[in-house]
Amino acid sequence: MSELTPKVDGIAEAKIDKTTGPWLDAWRNFRKSKIAVVGMAIVLFFILVAILAPWLAPEGINDQSHADRLQPPSSAHWLGTDDFGRDILSRIIYGARISLSVGFLSVVLSVIVGSMLGIVAGYYGRWVDTIISRVFDIMLAFPSILLAIAIVAVLGPSLQNALIAIAIINVPNFGRLIRSKVLSIKEEEYISAAKAIGMKDARILFSHILPNSMAPVIVQGTLAVATAILEAAALGFLGLGAEPPMPEWGKMLADSKDYLQSAPWTMIFPGLSIMLTVLGFNLMGDGLRDALDPKMKS
Repeated sequence: MSELTPKVDGIAEAKIDKTTGPWLDAWRNFRKSKIAVVGMAIVLFFILVAILAPWLAPEGINDQSHADRLQPPSSAHWLGTDDFGRDILSRIIYGARISLSVGFLSVVLSVIVGSMLGIVAGYYGRWVDTIISRVFDIMLAFPSILLAIAIVAVLGPSLQNALIAIAIINVPNFGRLIRSKVLSIKEEEYISAAKAIGMKDARILFSHILPNSMAPVIVQGTLAVATAILEAAALGFLGLGAEPPMPEWGKMLADSKDYLQSAPWTMIFPGLSIMLTVLGFNLMGDGLRDALDPKMKS
């Protein structure tokens, strides 16, 4: 005898979807936004270009041919050549590695340092919160790019020091974000219960408060990568970032500024690369914001 399907009010009981959860729900919400998916596709494209650079680049990044100086886009050089006869497409492909690495690494450092300071300030409060918050306020009083220039000027021009400077100037943003979340989370009943049973502060911070504060950090981190890429390009354009002959996009713009009228492709394609990458991260960040916090939807 076949097993009968249990029924409620004459209607077969609906199957329960076990593949649910906050992150799966956020992914489903994210996929509903076409613009966010487009942004993710752009970001994944540049990540793949950076990973596959040795196989995608048609020539070496420093291969020079003075006979081919400032050649326009053609079948031989799809994006043209620069003032040293180097293939612009190859340099842009390898430049994706540098720009994305600076963006991701600087944001990771900012998240780690800012989160630790923000958690300590929000959880312990009092004089600890006052000191950390005032330091954040002082740093935020300066325009971010000017503060980055000052830090690089002290440390010395290099790509590594530019990365450190970008990480430092973004610390207050993550610190204040985490602090505001901690101030609300620490008043929850489960935190009071954890304290009542004698749970240590370190375990409360890393097991309960930090995991419940990560959603806004992920969104802010995605948007911060776009900002970091722009800031790295700005420092490179000013000669405070990557040094020649590294194919960093901002440095490529700086090297090509004298040829804007005679060879505009030397500036157009690195500029488009920066614009598309930043656009991709911004679109993806907006989609993540709506997916992780539906209340933020317009």
